[in-house]
Amino acid sequence: MSDPILKLEGVFTNIAQYHILQGVDLEVPRGAVTMLLGRNGVGKTTTLRTIIGHWRAHQGRVMFNGEDITSTPTPTIARMGIGFVPEDMGIFSDLTVEENMVLAAVGGPINSARLDWIFTAFPPLKTFWKSEAGNLSGGQKQMLSIARAMVEERQLYLIDEPTKGLAPAIISTMARALKDLKDQGASILLVEQNFAVARALGDSANVMDDGRMVWSGDMAQLGSDAELQERLMGLSMETH
Repeated sequence: MSDPILKLEGVFTNIAQYHILQGVDLEVPRGAVTMLLGRNGVGKTTTLRTIIGHWRAHQGRVMFNGEDITSTPTPTIARMGIGFVPEDMGIFSDLTVEENMVLAAVGGPINSARLDWIFTAFPPLKTFWKSEAGNLSGGQKQMLSIARAMVEERQLYLIDEPTKGLAPAIISTMARALKDLKDQGASILLVEQNFAVARALGDSANVMDDGRMVWSGDMAQLGSDAELQERLMGLSMETH
């Protein structure tokens, strides 16, 4: 794989006494959607949080655009062009939708064309623009969480389970927005448990188990091979 935008080399991450990541190797190509898959608790979220600097690798390297960011502070990593959508959404409930978005636009005022695109992708955000984020529904809060990462054009988006617990109609909205982002040429590393979404969006896939990467390849190959899915993750996409 030539010139990946992101590369993890032998990354170990410990949290307290727990050894979560145990030598993770990962490459994320430019302009594509890379899926990070696996059972619950195998280290997917820890991988994303290690990349963004919330947790520190105890061994190994995290490389972004060829630069070692393993020990770089999180705010600096964000300014380098990496957007992060955490599983817990990370929005400010006592601020309005507008205030949440403005805070995320670290470069200054929100670009009007970018905001129009976000409103097209997530119409409820325009409707509730002046409302406190805490009053939004769960699906609307997730829209806001993703929109905050999209408010500025990033080189790389790290997105952790954006469709978790959402109704099918909201999942479809999320998938369309991520497809639009992909079509704009964005590089995305996506943790996703909804395999219909993973299969529709993913270009490549990496499967984790017990803090290690156990398989890497084309998403289309994984999506069409029920036996491989069962062996790697204990389930078949055909039933999800």
